[in-house]
Amino acid sequence: MDKFVIEGSRRISGEIEILGVKNGILPLIAASLLASRGKTTITNVPYFRDVATLSQILCQMGASVNYDRASRVIVIDCEQISNFTAPYDLVKQMRASFLVLGPLLARFGQANISLPGGCAIGARPVNMHINALERLGVIINQDEGLIKAKTAGLRGAVFYFDFPSHTGTENVITAACLAKGTTTLVNASCEPEVVDLAFFLNKMGANIVGAGTPVIMIEGCSQLSAVEHEAIPSRIETAFFFVAAAITGGELVVKNAILSNLGIVVDKMRQMGVEIIDLGNNAVMVRASKRLRSVNFTTWPFPGFPTDLQPQMMALLSVAEGTGIVKETVFENRFMHVQEFNRFGANIRAHLDEAVVTGVASLRGAPVMASDLQAGAGLILIALVAEGQSIIDRVYHIDRGYERIEERLSSIGASITRQKGDGK
Repeated sequence: MDKFVIEGSRRISGEIEILGVKNGILPLIAASLLASRGKTTITNVPYFRDVATLSQILCQMGASVNYDRASRVIVIDCEQISNFTAPYDLVKQMRASFLVLGPLLARFGQANISLPGGCAIGARPVNMHINALERLGVIINQDEGLIKAKTAGLRGAVFYFDFPSHTGTENVITAACLAKGTTTLVNASCEPEVVDLAFFLNKMGANIVGAGTPVIMIEGCSQLSAVEHEAIPSRIETAFFFVAAAITGGELVVKNAILSNLGIVVDKMRQMGVEIIDLGNNAVMVRASKRLRSVNFTTWPFPGFPTDLQPQMMALLSVAEGTGIVKETVFENRFMHVQEFNRFGANIRAHLDEAVVTGVASLRGAPVMASDLQAGAGLILIALVAEGQSIIDRVYHIDRGYERIEERLSSIGASITRQKGDGK
């Protein structure tokens, strides 16, 4: 397995451009299954392991998928889909693979999908996906981890989400696009990636209103066609580079950044003393010239503090002055990185859904292991500020959501190299 070797205490400076968001691109790729004619073209698609995995799933179904790594463009032709099964060996690698369920049912009336895998940060059950699809007229049976779903025709309905699940919202939206009548989703996810998916589907010919609010209405249509679409920049990657500049006392210009998608994150970082300056044209300057102050934060669905930024923000708190309290409300097992953070000399105590972070004046390099994608990102950030050398193992987790992160960090002053290994 590959490892990252990082020499810390290097100040981040220069310019970096934000790439497309993984959690937005994967729903777009899955939704391309809805196009009965033409080729879907998605631009600003970084090379993520998850993009490759979902592409493999579509290819096994009969789609033609071509990805140009240099231009970051993926072209998908789903006219000849003939297999409606997403196999376990691929689905187990990431949760987002379950997003093909809605489009397959909408267009073909059938789907066989293994229960999904992904990062080990909690149970993340798919019961809301299943309950909503059953409300639309799907008959679902589960047999030894395989979801077998069929419908004689989807019909619009009203569905109330117990919790604003973004993948649940996306799955049901795509299914409802070809249903008869109107579907209303209440307590739907308001995430920017859901808004972008709705925009994409409307370009294809769907009729969706209310995306970005808790109530989304979808008027079903008879057919959707392929379109060209640019994926929105990643708010998670944007904040990652904000923290990289702040934690090292650096100064960084971040391009292709949408500040409106990071409202509470920007507010919390400014409370800590980080300067975040909107330069216009989606360019932002981030700098920190003195030791930062601790804050408290609670993760919550958008527009709340993103759970995917909890480890990165905890890294920043670990060297801030004072004590901050982190409350995790989205996933029940998202403090696995705390033990690894403490290997650097951080002072973090976690119990159940709460972590108390007391900032320390300095950290020291250590050998650590990434337990999931964003925990790995947090480890990189701590290693950047720690004195001496750090080695991060199991970086395949990080590769799932950050393209060539070691090369991009090196371009702005970090000392980070990839040590090749066998296996993953």
